[in-house]
Amino acid sequence: MNQALSLAQMLAGKSKNSDTSTAYTITENWMQGRTTYGGLSACLCLDAALSNHPNLPPLRSAQITFVGPVSEDVKITTAVLRQGKSVSYIHARLGNQQGIGTEVVFCFGASRESKLNATYLPAAKTKSADDSEDFFGTAPRPIFTKNFDCRLAEGARPISGSDADEMLIWVRHKTDTSNDVMSIDPYVALLALADMPPPAVLPKFTKPAPISSMTWMVNFLQSPNKDNAQWWLLRSAAENAQDGYSSQDMQVWDADGRLIISGRQSVTLFY
Repeated sequence: MNQALSLAQMLAGKSKNSDTSTAYTITENWMQGRTTYGGLSACLCLDAALSNHPNLPPLRSAQITFVGPVSEDVKITTAVLRQGKSVSYIHARLGNQQGIGTEVVFCFGASRESKLNATYLPAAKTKSADDSEDFFGTAPRPIFTKNFDCRLAEGARPISGSDADEMLIWVRHKTDTSNDVMSIDPYVALLALADMPPPAVLPKFTKPAPISSMTWMVNFLQSPNKDNAQWWLLRSAAENAQDGYSSQDMQVWDADGRLIISGRQSVTLFY
């Protein structure tokens, strides 16, 4: 594969093939097993949608399907499914000669006056990032996770034989001279980070076994602020594990305790 690229470098190095097609190069440091890390696939699709279709209202929701393994040079094609007075639906497809990797439908919606304006799920109360331990410790970790700082606030580490089925993790983008995270659109930067936690049932494993995300649905409840270098608190809670599949509930709070993302994910388990 090509030389390792940071997220900022990867986005800066994209090339437009047409008004609806954008090319990116995914490097080995963003791999999750034999495929690209799902959060990166999703955020590249969002970056392409924003680039190919300017002047969209804020992102409200995304329905993401991880179809198959892809890596290296990829192309993302986008299309307007519907553009209404306040809501626009944009489809994005990431793939290459290996096949289709990721399919996404984004929903963008303009703000409007409403009598209801509240968050009904309270902020998680847990240890601060400074008081939390390194999430992986000395255990092996997927290579893509080295793009993030990760600290375990509650729950257990992966493959620890724990009874835990919920985890709270503080996560932030690693920053260095190659990764100018503050230059990235805040929605893109957050989507890249929000899929970092492993499946919530992984601490129950007593030995390594393959896992794979199938679908991921995220709702953006509030606009993220522009501090892409801040700590984010990510929660993943398993709802079940049966017949080789698991469903989990997910949230993301910013450093000020605002609930920014609520989501769900379906995962395949080979354990």
